[in-house]
Amino acid sequence: MIHNNRKFVIRLTFILIAAIYLIKLFAIQVMNEDYQAKANSNIIDREIRYPFRGLIYDRNGKLVVYNAPVYNLEVIPKDVQLKDTLAFCNVFGITLEEFDEKIAKAKQYSYVKPSIFIKQISNTTFATVQDYLVDFPGFRIQARTNRAYSYRNLANALGYIGEISPYQMERDSANFYRQGDYIGILGVESKYEDQLRGKRGVKYKMVNVRGVEKGSYKDGAYDTLSVAGENLVSTVDITLQEYAETLMTGKRGSIVAIEPKTGEILTFVSAPFYDPNLLTGRDYGKNYSQLAADTTKPLFNRPLMGAFPPGSIFKIVQALIGLEEGIITPQSRFHCDRGIIDCHGPHTYQDLRGAIEVSCNPYFWNVYRRLLNQGASENTFVDTEIGLEKWRKYVMSFGLGHPLGIDLPHERAGYVPGPSLYDKIYGDNRWKFSTIYSNAIGRGELQIVPLQMANLAAIIANRGYYITPHMIKSIGEDGQPLAQYQEKNYTDVSPEHFEVAVEAMSDVIKRGTGMRANLPDIEVCGKTGTVDNEDRGEEDHSVFIAFAPKDDPKIAVAVYVENAGQGARAAAGISGLMIERYLKGCTERAHMEEYILNGDFIY
Repeated sequence: MIHNNRKFVIRLTFILIAAIYLIKLFAIQVMNEDYQAKANSNIIDREIRYPFRGLIYDRNGKLVVYNAPVYNLEVIPKDVQLKDTLAFCNVFGITLEEFDEKIAKAKQYSYVKPSIFIKQISNTTFATVQDYLVDFPGFRIQARTNRAYSYRNLANALGYIGEISPYQMERDSANFYRQGDYIGILGVESKYEDQLRGKRGVKYKMVNVRGVEKGSYKDGAYDTLSVAGENLVSTVDITLQEYAETLMTGKRGSIVAIEPKTGEILTFVSAPFYDPNLLTGRDYGKNYSQLAADTTKPLFNRPLMGAFPPGSIFKIVQALIGLEEGIITPQSRFHCDRGIIDCHGPHTYQDLRGAIEVSCNPYFWNVYRRLLNQGASENTFVDTEIGLEKWRKYVMSFGLGHPLGIDLPHERAGYVPGPSLYDKIYGDNRWKFSTIYSNAIGRGELQIVPLQMANLAAIIANRGYYITPHMIKSIGEDGQPLAQYQEKNYTDVSPEHFEVAVEAMSDVIKRGTGMRANLPDIEVCGKTGTVDNEDRGEEDHSVFIAFAPKDDPKIAVAVYVENAGQGARAAAGISGLMIERYLKGCTERAHMEEYILNGDFIY
């Protein structure tokens, strides 16, 4: 009896197991859509929906950067079934050797996962090849967008986008990016990557073995939409930018113009420049190599990364520090003793305003000496060290010797020398004023970045403060100014001391070395600088800073033209034309424009 019961239990167990398998098979083959799709030779394809990258506008609403459609041809090696490889190559314009190389690379990446076979097929080319795709199983199109530019300007400020590198992938702690994604490289594209990139979506669809779409998977229940990146409104006036680049054609240097009250950058020119459209599309690699090999260095961002002696424009800073320290007054006079330091022009005994106007070197030699040797110690070496440290603190309050914090990457700090530098060069207590006096006139070890020069002009225009210079005015739809660019940064010099500098800079334009920037109905204030280059056997650099109008200034500008001679020539002329074009909307001094465009300022 027990034996019969065991046989019954065993039989029942087998019957139950068989029933379970039958029910499971029924569910798999009949009820479940996934297996039903596979049974009908369909597969579920996961297609990434890439977002539109945010657009970039200029300050007046003109579209500067937008998105153009492009297409990547992807391949899944295991699904490739080509009857005629040569026909495929003819359709897509590649050689058999290129085909074999690309297939091998795809297989090395993955035999079953899609990878890019041909990048960035243009919209025009895609229209001619899309009807052939049904004949090439294993290949499919991935729609993308690429950057396009309405203007051939502003390349160094905008930056560009490129395929993410393995190094960048490793640093992507949020795992946002995938191989083949594009990311901002340099400029605004890099600094505002998080805002511009948007958020990808995904679409699940059923396709058969020939790659023909058979419909969405489960009516799109698992699909997600991509979210476009946020649009940016730039501070740049693209029309003024175009004009500025025209003026710098054939020259090497920079122009930076700032709205003093807001710190908004109006123009940002690095010359020689290049068309931003060169670093987009399928020819990106070839064009980049050519630009990188160019000996004039068009990829070098001069307004941010070039550090130069400021020359005589620095005399304004010396004067203001001297006034604040009380070692001079506006009435202070010094003889133009050319035995202690060389000078130029027919002057002999100027007050401060006159010394700025004629750019008297001995005057500011005396100012610097008084700043450094104020009797804090009987030991002249110690006294100079104390004075230099105090002087350095003042100078750095003008935004010099440290990055200003512009919203662009790779900003250099420039350099303001302190005691540690001279201790390293000469030894402790072995240097004094007579060792380092060339700093007095903007030479020596001083190094200023062109952006800082424009900011210095803005500080004087504002009578003692600056807003951190920036390229982006607002982000997204609300259009509100960015909070981080609202704070005023004050110098260590009291506002009342700036008036004599402003009046002197007005004199420079009316009857001094800055007359090429003089406008008949706008009071311009400026200062020339000529940076000596004799030790390198080259022409001097031409430097000029200016702002206008004198009261309620709307624009501050700095021009640095390398190897162009005196600041009174190219730099002053360009500054005047920039101010005229921005404030009047036109150029009334055709003779000056002709002088700048056709003058002998070629580097």
